[in-house]
Amino acid sequence: MANNNETPTPENQNPKDGKPPAGPSPRLSRNLVHWLLLLGLAIVLVGLLQNSLESAKQISISEFRKHVANKNITKLVIREDGTIEGELNKTQVEGTMPDASPRFTLTYPREAIDSRFIDNLNIALPDADIKADKPNQLLLVLLGSILPWLMIFGFLWFFVFRQLRNAGGGGMLGNFGRSRHRVTPKEHTNVTFNDVAGIEEAKEEVTEIIEFLRMPKKFQRLGGRIPRGVLLVGQPGCGKTLLAKAIAGEADVPFFSISGSDFVEMFVGVGASRVRDLFKQAKENSPCIIFLDEIDAVGRRRGASFGGGGHDEREQTLNAILVEMDGFESSSQIIVIAATNRADVLDPALTRPGRFDRQVFVSLPDLQGRYEILKVHLKKIKLGPTVEVKRVARGTPMFSGAELAALTNEAALIATMAGKDFVEQEDLEEARDKIRWGRAKKSAYVDERDRKVTAYHEAGHAIIQALEKDADPLHKVSIIPRGPSGGATFSLPERDRMVYTKTYLLAMMRVMFGGRIAEDIFFDDISSGASSDIKQVTSLARNMVKDWGMTEATGFIFYGEDSNGDGMGFPGAREYSDKTAELLDVEIKKIVDSAYAQAHQFILDHKSKVEAIAEALLKYETLSGDEVNAVIRGESLDRAAVADLLDEAEAATNSSIGVARPVAAPPKTDLGDGPLPQPS
Repeated sequence: MANNNETPTPENQNPKDGKPPAGPSPRLSRNLVHWLLLLGLAIVLVGLLQNSLESAKQISISEFRKHVANKNITKLVIREDGTIEGELNKTQVEGTMPDASPRFTLTYPREAIDSRFIDNLNIALPDADIKADKPNQLLLVLLGSILPWLMIFGFLWFFVFRQLRNAGGGGMLGNFGRSRHRVTPKEHTNVTFNDVAGIEEAKEEVTEIIEFLRMPKKFQRLGGRIPRGVLLVGQPGCGKTLLAKAIAGEADVPFFSISGSDFVEMFVGVGASRVRDLFKQAKENSPCIIFLDEIDAVGRRRGASFGGGGHDEREQTLNAILVEMDGFESSSQIIVIAATNRADVLDPALTRPGRFDRQVFVSLPDLQGRYEILKVHLKKIKLGPTVEVKRVARGTPMFSGAELAALTNEAALIATMAGKDFVEQEDLEEARDKIRWGRAKKSAYVDERDRKVTAYHEAGHAIIQALEKDADPLHKVSIIPRGPSGGATFSLPERDRMVYTKTYLLAMMRVMFGGRIAEDIFFDDISSGASSDIKQVTSLARNMVKDWGMTEATGFIFYGEDSNGDGMGFPGAREYSDKTAELLDVEIKKIVDSAYAQAHQFILDHKSKVEAIAEALLKYETLSGDEVNAVIRGESLDRAAVADLLDEAEAATNSSIGVARPVAAPPKTDLGDGPLPQPS
């Protein structure tokens, strides 16, 4: 369960041998040409904009006549609409008119512009270039309105549509169609089976895959065909991804990894394109392993969603995966490994023979598995001499490998914040409680009455947990708020339970009833603190009646809800009558009422012991299982109370900051009326 730092292969590096190719990259050359063309186009656009923005100065008719008289004009364009555009001789007007613009325009009366007017200008300006322009107004309008759009569409065609057409060659938007997988070359797949613990059966089941990748001819000799796909199924954090990396590390082959959500993008068809690109690169680097994490993101049962249909993007991606896996030849040295925690929603076409032939269940680790996982993670941590790894493993039932890794890390952080030199047993236990139930709120203010109610509530749980022979042993009980709860009673299972017996379930229910019953007996009132207990009891009773057939009235019949539902995320329709539903409700209540009556009598029989445990909790706040048993036997606890520890801490703080403690006044002495005694 160790961490693995993946080293992605650069784009210009061959993932098979890890060496850069000789010579310049063709893709780099194409990109350089594209950028040079873009730079040239930008320069042209800037020039056109500058020419268009350099507007001519509007002058009056009198100014125009003055320039004509002074022969300052070098060029004139006379239009039929009366517009006259011209340019001044800059060198002649700089001395007399330094602010004059070289270009000018004016509007002359149209009726005054005739051949005589033009002849007079030619006489007055013999060196000027004078033209009478008759433009095509329609052409000018079309060019002025269409030319900018033509340039915009040309830009889009060159840098967008052309790149989309050549999606396989890269570019700005061409990468949408390329697979976003991470490649770990065989030189960097340093995770092996030594780093994987707690799932020995799963490791044994994938051993033949490693042998096939190492020696494919060994299997081809007898005509056998290795499974093309392996589906890893298990709860989150159980080590599915780590197991896939270990397979690649043991086989010494490249490891292509990608998540199911990485296939789907905002463009239609991108997912299928990425699938094809992924399998193409895998075939070029075979033998190798393709790992599809969270395959249920694209592999859900087709036709079951509201957006279902042949054009659904997710379905197109799934179809591409199915086609690519069908394209494997018997000699193809490519193994596709997928991982999911929702195997029930996968499309049947994925799990049929020829696709994902084999399903490997990666379950939660048992006691021995948790012990091995903890040893792997505790190698990096300095442990104290009192640490019992076996005890920690025993106290973490239903913990996944990821939670155990977090536990060891939290323990190291807790010990560091406390200024310790190594991690102790109490740090590991506090880390376990923090991960499972939340951080302890030791500084939270709790009303004294609420604190007392919580103490008796937890004492009710603890007395049944400690004395009930069919329940798990008591580990500790606390009235320190932790997470959403005001207190907690912790058990320490002696073994992992694969099945639950009716005797054990009823004992658990009696333990859960203890808190509410203690409140009712000692305060003649009840509180909302039992809400979590009520939910757990109701869930157990429903499972006993509807799923597990633990009542004679219902018999050996399943009345629960189908976990697959109707394929659309909703529970399946009820398959029994209203009369049967009424019978189920009666049986559920009968089980709950019977267990409640037994727990109530149990608390009454041990009322004095419950009161003793509650008083000890009010004094010490937290009691271990051994201390609870000592209180039940009537023994006194030999340790400082919480109030004493707080007083000592306050005194030490006042002493360190120089606060004088109040001194008691000396006792008064009757000195009589005589003189005061003198010191000797």
